[in-house]
Amino acid sequence: MDQLRAIKVFVRVIDEGSFAGAARALDLAPAVVTRLVAELEEHLGTRLLNRTTRRISLTEIGEAYLERARRILADVDEAAALAASATQEVRGLLRVLCPPAIAVHQLAKHLPKFHREFPSVTLEITSPGPVETVDDSYDLTIFLTRELPDGEFIARRLARSEFIMCAAPDYLDQRGRPQHPHDLRQHDALLPPTPALMRGLTLQRGDGGEEITLPIVPSRAVLSTTHMDTNYAAALHGLGVAGLPSFMVEDALLEQALERVMPQWRLFGTTLWAGMPTRKYVPARTRAFLDFLLDIFGGEDKDPWLVAAGCATCP
Repeated sequence: MDQLRAIKVFVRVIDEGSFAGAARALDLAPAVVTRLVAELEEHLGTRLLNRTTRRISLTEIGEAYLERARRILADVDEAAALAASATQEVRGLLRVLCPPAIAVHQLAKHLPKFHREFPSVTLEITSPGPVETVDDSYDLTIFLTRELPDGEFIARRLARSEFIMCAAPDYLDQRGRPQHPHDLRQHDALLPPTPALMRGLTLQRGDGGEEITLPIVPSRAVLSTTHMDTNYAAALHGLGVAGLPSFMVEDALLEQALERVMPQWRLFGTTLWAGMPTRKYVPARTRAFLDFLLDIFGGEDKDPWLVAAGCATCP
């Protein structure tokens, strides 16, 4: 038995003064109304209504039950309204999972604008390390991947980011500016210890041009770390040539704290995504933050950070 439905029918019978009136108000067959009230009484083990051919009346326990039933239905309606408002009002706690580099170099500088637009939203950003797919423990997951993984989630592209080679101008003044991939053999490298790099560093000229794979010489890697911000900081201080994502180095390129090395040669690109576990009942705060991200980053398969820094990859 659907007890909540039976309670609603019972209350409507009292409000309408008859089973027939309740049936008309609820658009149910009279027999269904009669059955639901009878099932409720059977479930409770007591009679709620006195029935005659002309009228119905509440029993003593029926009067007490009716008062409680009205409270229950009012609480249910209030809870439903509260849940509905969560999808309509831009307010409340928004839990976001995000790679540390994105949080530090991109989100942080844009959050004041979001807060001005939506002051009733509190952001809780978790950045434990690399993020490559949607985590359904969070309202929104921002992640980086070269190919979108399979899964039952909703993902929107925010932007494309090229990994580029860069170094501090002082370092390049001392060691020279490489013009060809082979020149990199004479430079100190800052590299992540990934299996793909251990097979060699592949560079492509322009868009679909000459391709060269350089063997990685461990002795030339003066620093090897999976922490991109450490590579970034070391490059800023002149330790060597680093391969870093454009979203991380945009400001340093604009401020000329870093200089792009061999812009006519490409390393590889990755895509920045925003994902949600489901499209159903998405709170207004989540929709607002997703729209905000799409507006900031463009939502296209383009690299907005290199364009902004004035050093987009040459065709």
